[in-house]
Amino acid sequence: MKRRYAAAVTMTMLAAALLLTACGGGQTGSEPLTLMGKTSDLEKPYMQEIFAHYEQQTGQKLDIIAVEDAEFEATAARSFADGRGADILMHFHNADLARFDVAADFLPLDDQPWVDDLTASARAYCQDADGTLLGLPFWENSVSGCYYNKTILDSLGLKPATTQAEFDALCQVLADTGYTPLCWPADGCSWMYQFALDPVFADDPDLLDRLNRNELTYQKIPAVTDMAQWVDSAVQRGWFGTDCLRTGWDDISPVLGSGKAVMIFLWDTWFYTDLAPGQTYGKEDFALMPVFMGTADGGTYEGGNLNMMMVNRASPHREQALEFLAFCAAPENYNVAFDGISTVNCFKGQTTNIQSQMVTDAAASIAARERVSTAASKIVGYSAEDVADAFAGLLSGRTDADGCVRLMDERRIAAAAAQGAAGF
Repeated sequence: MKRRYAAAVTMTMLAAALLLTACGGGQTGSEPLTLMGKTSDLEKPYMQEIFAHYEQQTGQKLDIIAVEDAEFEATAARSFADGRGADILMHFHNADLARFDVAADFLPLDDQPWVDDLTASARAYCQDADGTLLGLPFWENSVSGCYYNKTILDSLGLKPATTQAEFDALCQVLADTGYTPLCWPADGCSWMYQFALDPVFADDPDLLDRLNRNELTYQKIPAVTDMAQWVDSAVQRGWFGTDCLRTGWDDISPVLGSGKAVMIFLWDTWFYTDLAPGQTYGKEDFALMPVFMGTADGGTYEGGNLNMMMVNRASPHREQALEFLAFCAAPENYNVAFDGISTVNCFKGQTTNIQSQMVTDAAASIAARERVSTAASKIVGYSAEDVADAFAGLLSGRTDADGCVRLMDERRIAAAAAQGAAGF
């Protein structure tokens, strides 16, 4: 279901925005600028902050179109295909971007005044294969790994894992002790599986090329079946608890904050933006080790995935949309939005963000085991939702590991063919 909501602001900010309007500040007679994104993305505090700050400082209004996460990709693509696309679309540079006619739907942004302020990695993430800048990266540049409750581990005399065997043993000890080893939010969350696939393809670019040319399938890559078998084994041993299929995004904070679950495959910024205060455990109780899912014996970390603000080429408000991006990309504004947020810089002028102690403490391990995000951004036909649907069958017992991988292939190949990818 799609729902619209006004950008959340504090009462002080709202009063200031209304005062600006009453006094004739900004283009109060203009139509609101429309911006579409996933519900959970738009609720991030730094997004709410920049929306409110823009309205307060300019007197102009935003019409925020929030689409429920599971429906976002199809809804957004359909809106652009029908000529009803929002002025600005927030999207990750991942395989789902192929649902759009990117060149026809969105303005290239290489000539914008803020481009030189982007860090090299943030700019590279938002460029297409020809080097065209597709969007403004305005997001948390976080480190994904296995975040664990060090307070609980210390109380049990346990240590973080450095190998797959150690991680499996740790999960079993925690389960035997009465804890849920891993919070596994299978109800609507889909990012976990890409962490396992990243090392398979980031470490073997030729394998990725052959998959993308349709010369082989997941079913012919042993590591992909290893991942499915690991998940199946984890379910059978109770490592995900008893209700992972009913655990969604909103449940992660109470599950981790209460200590019901000890670990989760996630990113550091979440602990600063989404972990509710006042619970038994806070961010200071957590530390970081690699993700272990049966595909990399030494584990893996994933680098940042960035949400981009893309401008609709057909928008009647293109200049206003570009002005909004310029507003977001100004140091005096992005430093307000990211004040106190744990993130690696996207802009050279970022000064108010912080680096999480969890990431700092694990710096050597991250340097040795971090892979660039590969599955979601580079596998042709990859859809996180399709992969999650395949694993839902495995988690519920409707299929086995082989059946799960087979369904992953079927969905991926169908999506690649629908996109007109060569070889499919």
